[in-house]
Amino acid sequence: MAGFNKVVESYEAAMAGLEDGMTVIAGGFGLCGIPEGLIAQIKKMGTRELTVVSNNCGVDGFGLGILLEDRQIKKMVASYVGENALFEKQLLNGELEVELTPQGTLAEKMRAGGAGIPAFFTATGYGTPVAEGKETREIDGRHYVLEPAITGDFAIVRAWKADRYGNLVFRHTAMNFNPMAATAGKITVAEVEEIVEPGELEPSQIHTPGIYVQRVIKGNFEKRIERRMVRQG
Repeated sequence: MAGFNKVVESYEAAMAGLEDGMTVIAGGFGLCGIPEGLIAQIKKMGTRELTVVSNNCGVDGFGLGILLEDRQIKKMVASYVGENALFEKQLLNGELEVELTPQGTLAEKMRAGGAGIPAFFTATGYGTPVAEGKETREIDGRHYVLEPAITGDFAIVRAWKADRYGNLVFRHTAMNFNPMAATAGKITVAEVEEIVEPGELEPSQIHTPGIYVQRVIKGNFEKRIERRMVRQG
């Protein structure tokens, strides 16, 4: 990177500095809006003992699921297992530490981390195993659980467009966890479909300001469909 230019030319440069034992926050929902190339680079690097925070862990053989194949992930913080048989197997066999978190709570934990809010109260999960070991409080007659925010050493996200300054625009359902994840990393790397010049993005349409983003790379995406549904002929 040079000055405000945050564009890098290789996946090696994009993920430089990722080390064993770090925490990685990944945007996406299922296979929608996932940073495919950045995940593949982590696989290539062989980085291990990772804590990965994401809505789910991809599917077998694609997305974050490929990091389970060589047991690069030590702990997974997610809202559900999804259709990943290897994830399920490692969870049930005790090979993978899993912290299941309600989906809205997970999103808010990322957002709070990015906003510098250390913790917040939510009614979700009160009276369930989710609340075990956590502070609870009654406020105006309703019970709440204190949930800590989440931050990561790296955040990897997928965006539609970016300029060289790192301003990001997400498209349609890629607006899932990506905007929150982008704010919560010490180093945020955005894999994007198109890079434009500063000034080409309409300011009112920018979802994530470049101040949150350290690196931008133009990706090539497979855009695999998790479950293809077609009408019978």
